[in-house]
Amino acid sequence: MEVLLSEPRGFCAGVVRAIDIVELCLQHFGPPIYIRHEIVHNPHVVNELRQKGVVFVNEIDDVPPGQTVVFSAHGVAPSVRAAAKARGLQVIDATCPLVTKVHLEALRAAQNGHTVILVGHRGHDEVIGTMGEVPGRAILVETAEEAATVDVPDPGRVTVLTQTTLSVDDTAEILRVLRRRFPALGTSQKDDICYATSNRQRALKAMARDVELVLVIGAENSSNCNRLRELATDAGLPAHLISGPGDVNPAWLVGVQRVGITSGASTPERLVQAVLAALGPRAVRTLCVAEENVTFALPRGLR
Repeated sequence: MEVLLSEPRGFCAGVVRAIDIVELCLQHFGPPIYIRHEIVHNPHVVNELRQKGVVFVNEIDDVPPGQTVVFSAHGVAPSVRAAAKARGLQVIDATCPLVTKVHLEALRAAQNGHTVILVGHRGHDEVIGTMGEVPGRAILVETAEEAATVDVPDPGRVTVLTQTTLSVDDTAEILRVLRRRFPALGTSQKDDICYATSNRQRALKAMARDVELVLVIGAENSSNCNRLRELATDAGLPAHLISGPGDVNPAWLVGVQRVGITSGASTPERLVQAVLAALGPRAVRTLCVAEENVTFALPRGLR
């Protein structure tokens, strides 16, 4: 068996920044450090931080007064910030700067009297945070079918924004529908889907032409990991989203000569290497479609 590794893969700059922020908080303030929701969507990362003294909570009310709380990379609504202030918490914000950009765009559109159509997945932390910036002014659209029927107060004053971790192809179709319906549709000056999501999807498409099976390493609740698995399936390949080597089913590999491997933006590279070790391929090749050198500054108080 030969393995073809997709590149870029694994941690994006926003995930690196979020994890660095938590590690620095542990060093500077000592445990416990409280984090609202998962810092990133990967159970291995979450469990490692928990062992170091991080406490993950569902709501701000679960954080004792006066403690330090970190907001996850997915961002939060202003109501969450207000609740943290009311409890006297020291807040460290690990929101990915590319998510913050979408929040600011939503605020700007609402201030200009626009309805915000947000393309994203219901219930995702990022979507909840973005819509919370403009309560009553945002409408969520998940599919092209929903885009074809969405109703807005003023068709001439509409701005569309997107979750940062969506399928590039699916989102393009939704945007085509919205542009046909709303000729004056406002959009971001720069694509809301983040560079890492786009690069990983493009790399998988290139890899899919040369493999018989795709393994996506990551978490079940990771949006970008699920989009990678769907993309491989759309290419006509059997594809499996796995958390690590223990999830590999030997039956998948029977008769397969070339396996493609990629990983989501919150997946540690060590898990990729562990899967490789478990497969024991005769050869490993890397297919690279882009070089990534993006970095994000830490919050001022932690620099």
